[in-house]
Amino acid sequence: MTVEVEQHQNIVVRFAGDSGDGMQLTGTNFTLATALHGNNLSTFPDFPAEIRAPVGATFGVSAFQIYFGSEDVTTAGDEVEVLVAMNPAALITNLKYLVPGGLVIIDSGAFNDKNLSKAKYESNPIEDGSLDAYKVLAIDIHSQVIAAVEEFGLGHKMALRCKNMWTLGLVFWLFDRDKKSTIDGLKAKFANKPEIANANVAALNAGNAYAETAELPSGIEVYKVPKAEQKPGTYRNMDGSTSLAWGLIAGGQLANLGVLFASYPITPASSLLHTLAARKEFDVITFQAEDEIAAVCAAIGASFAGSLGVTSSAGPGIALKQEAISLAVSAELPLIVVNTQRGGPSTGLPTKTEQSDLLQAIYGRHGDTPLPVVASSHPGDCFDAAIEAVRLATKYMTPVMLLSDGYIANASEPWLIPDFDEYDAFPVTFHDKPEGFTPSLRDAETLARVWAKPGTEGLEHRIGGIEKSYDTGDISYDPDNHQKMTDTRKAKIDNIADDIPLQKVHLGNNSGKLAVVGWGSTYGAIHQAVKRSIKQGLDVAHIHIRHMWPLPANLNQLLSAYDNILIPEMNTGQLVKIIRSEYLLDAKALNKVSGQPFKISEIESAIKTELN
Repeated sequence: MTVEVEQHQNIVVRFAGDSGDGMQLTGTNFTLATALHGNNLSTFPDFPAEIRAPVGATFGVSAFQIYFGSEDVTTAGDEVEVLVAMNPAALITNLKYLVPGGLVIIDSGAFNDKNLSKAKYESNPIEDGSLDAYKVLAIDIHSQVIAAVEEFGLGHKMALRCKNMWTLGLVFWLFDRDKKSTIDGLKAKFANKPEIANANVAALNAGNAYAETAELPSGIEVYKVPKAEQKPGTYRNMDGSTSLAWGLIAGGQLANLGVLFASYPITPASSLLHTLAARKEFDVITFQAEDEIAAVCAAIGASFAGSLGVTSSAGPGIALKQEAISLAVSAELPLIVVNTQRGGPSTGLPTKTEQSDLLQAIYGRHGDTPLPVVASSHPGDCFDAAIEAVRLATKYMTPVMLLSDGYIANASEPWLIPDFDEYDAFPVTFHDKPEGFTPSLRDAETLARVWAKPGTEGLEHRIGGIEKSYDTGDISYDPDNHQKMTDTRKAKIDNIADDIPLQKVHLGNNSGKLAVVGWGSTYGAIHQAVKRSIKQGLDVAHIHIRHMWPLPANLNQLLSAYDNILIPEMNTGQLVKIIRSEYLLDAKALNKVSGQPFKISEIESAIKTELN
């Protein structure tokens, strides 16, 4: 048959189905094949919050979006051009993302009366004309996959679990992807269950063969997406959690310290524990504590003993850890606190993303409790942000809050594996001289107190949360001493502004009509929106902040060079409050609190509004 081919520089594909349909696995395998094909890419796994919602329920829909192409890709894309909907609930909740004229692939075998009713459809959208604005490829994947795996003797339920692989085979053909990486992965994953591996491979091949041999409806074509031009080197597909875990390991190696990672499981931060638990060869010990407070206290104990204590959580768990974090500030011990932010107060939206913990990170403890705050901006950046957090914590003997969020943690992108020999080591020097020792001895430049391993002869000491004498380290309730200690702790953190890079403009000129200022995971959307705006001749620049506290020393001067400042955030306006209060600049807020990341078009529209 004659196959039509349509060229695309970039394209957005979204897989959606029931939470038991394997959409995350499908998306992950398509991502790997796309990375191996040579495209730039960015992904957005969109999980339901329920552990196992009722089959066919709209609130149980799981989706995976990937934006890939030959050009600069920094977000998971705005409008979807190809939607895979495995049931009515997936269609009704995701059709709004599909562009008019886009392709929707539907498993018609799932569009029975029961599932249509659960999705609140009054009639079958495949038959009632409601999809006329789109290209529709409706296939009874249920029956196709059962026939494809019949020879393996699987039960009906187990056979249907292969339908995601059948669908993936079809999509592989549509995008000219190689099946080998998926086949190899299935054989490795089910090495102890070869009948399951073989059935999934058969389903994958059957879906691919169906697309190749069937007479597909007119207008449905193969999508050709050219390879991207990339710097030479070795790449791997990297998600934010893995990147951050590797960065913590790297930081420990550069500091010549063992790492104790102590945490309590919480969405979306739990994957850090999973990753680090498998890396004992790098002097990493992992500890799953009974609760959040026990986790942070164990990490503080590790730091007191001469290791690098690390703990992690999401916003609710960070709230529980705050008193212990204040203890680490008072005791002046290095501690890395990772906050993978999620949506909402209390339980909120556990699987959705937000940037609502910035004020909590900077100000959210009792007393005057300053500490550095570092924010990663995209999955690959988590590696370097984690190393920087370790450097600051060990050099200045202080806890450091490291901010990520659900979008960064779960998203993935091609990552150029760096040459680790090019990173500057910052090995820790422990105090080892008994003569004149007190735990209050300080470095004259950094104001960091000495780090002495307990149990070292002649260096016996105690530290804790009660105020200590500046001179001896003994407990002190003297008013003047408390003033001095409070001032010293503040000065120590303030001085870090002189030890971090000056703020640079990521895109655009160093002065002009408008600066779009961001932090964290808004990076990709801001970058693309500013890039498009500059191409249209607009005077706009992109500034993205990593060091959230203390702020870069030149930030005030840099921002003052622009007539207007726009700050997009996935909260109700937190960085904008800080910029206004610190610099008295009339920054404007662009806020989004929907559990979904910014679209490029939303920021691009705000740019035009500000400049007009």
